[in-house]
Amino acid sequence: MSSKRKITVAYGDGIGPEIMKATLNILEAAGAQIETDVIEIGEQVYLKGISSGMEPSAFESLKETKIFLKAPITTPQGGGFKSLNVTTRTSFGLFANVRPCKAYSPYIKTHYPKTDLVIIRENEEDLYSGIEHRQTQEVVQSLKLISRPGSEKIIRYAFEYAKKYGRKKVTCMTKDNIMKLADGLFHKTFNEVAKEYPDIETDHKIIDIGSALIAERPEMFDVIVTLNLYGDIISDIAAQVTGSVGLGGSANVGEEVAMFEAIHGSAPDIAGKDMANPSGLLNGAIMMLVHIGQPDVAEKIANAWMRTLEDGIHTGDIYQEGLSSKKAGTQEFAQAIIDRLGQKPQNMAEVAFDKSATEPMNIKVTKKDKAKKELIGVDVFVEWDEEGRDPNALGDKLRKADADGLKLQLITNRGVKVYPGGMKETFCTDHWRCRFLTSNQDAVTHTQILDLLKQVEGLGFDFIKTENLYTFDGERAYSLSQGE
Repeated sequence: MSSKRKITVAYGDGIGPEIMKATLNILEAAGAQIETDVIEIGEQVYLKGISSGMEPSAFESLKETKIFLKAPITTPQGGGFKSLNVTTRTSFGLFANVRPCKAYSPYIKTHYPKTDLVIIRENEEDLYSGIEHRQTQEVVQSLKLISRPGSEKIIRYAFEYAKKYGRKKVTCMTKDNIMKLADGLFHKTFNEVAKEYPDIETDHKIIDIGSALIAERPEMFDVIVTLNLYGDIISDIAAQVTGSVGLGGSANVGEEVAMFEAIHGSAPDIAGKDMANPSGLLNGAIMMLVHIGQPDVAEKIANAWMRTLEDGIHTGDIYQEGLSSKKAGTQEFAQAIIDRLGQKPQNMAEVAFDKSATEPMNIKVTKKDKAKKELIGVDVFVEWDEEGRDPNALGDKLRKADADGLKLQLITNRGVKVYPGGMKETFCTDHWRCRFLTSNQDAVTHTQILDLLKQVEGLGFDFIKTENLYTFDGERAYSLSQGE
């Protein structure tokens, strides 16, 4: 029986086949104990009419191997094609995206030579759930979904990662000054989990200033944990300030399955020209080797890669006149790394993985007591484009609806209160949120809401969406409008 670890490999599109060939050649030369099961993904699969970009047999391979080394792919524009990355992450529960961003100065040009940070991004929720609807002639919506278990898992993973790799600080980034419920839940959960790790320093940054600080002072960060969209953006910022997005590797980790890849795209403009830098995928593969319990091989490759950079053998994207000694193609660069296997960098710190890094993390989710949930009203969204879009005209009509005391209290347009007492300067679309509550905000029933909707329809309105308004343990669980 073979002692090699079986992994699923996809060569991808664009430069994918070239950089995957280079990466696998390096892994084989370094003695990686792996056996590959090659699957087809990406553009050609999409064009067969498979909207996920992956054949059913490919999913079966991943179910068996539980390790995926993936080259970049091309997703055709339009046509309802789903992101293969998002599909893989959500289907296999790959809740943690891990992106180390380290400077390799002066061999990779950067203004921030001391940068050495890791961004840990929630991978399954947020706007990347991809739940979108066109609701009126003018308005579409995209739902941002944040759960407490999902937040706790990624936050706990970030602290466990910091502990395992000797990191000293974890920074949380959110926009909870605006999204007080969704991002507020993430921040609150961070504060709760942080209490269990008193030896690790913590802080919080609003994502806009946090992004600016990554671009200006990245060396002040160690581990950053954040939500899905923010993490996607800041990880590219961090990779770029360290020198090149093309060098970054990425891990997508779940409780059973993990996917490893480069963070860059398929770059079809240089495909087939032997120009692409395989370093991003190689760094993803190094993370994979640690994950599957082969840290010695990972160290050997990482150190040989750095030694190659020190010796000035560079692909065109990182070539510097006066510093680089040779501009190498994709396969020539890979061969230079192979030639240096067993050597250590002379100027940069050599890599040495703590053997405990191969041990799986125990990411528990704490069970919370259920809060008392009470229904007290409903937001009814309507499409309305009449009478000059005068909110007062809309409000006067909807005030006729009364479901046993459940009556119109206010109307907003794009979150801004426009009735009663709105400002004439507020620009309005054809999409209106109409909030119905009792005068004392007493509990209401679903029967009342159904009665209300019948009345709204009877008044000639198209209600396009409803959102129930709840309290939990008496605490309001919905946002107020701007200007309310």
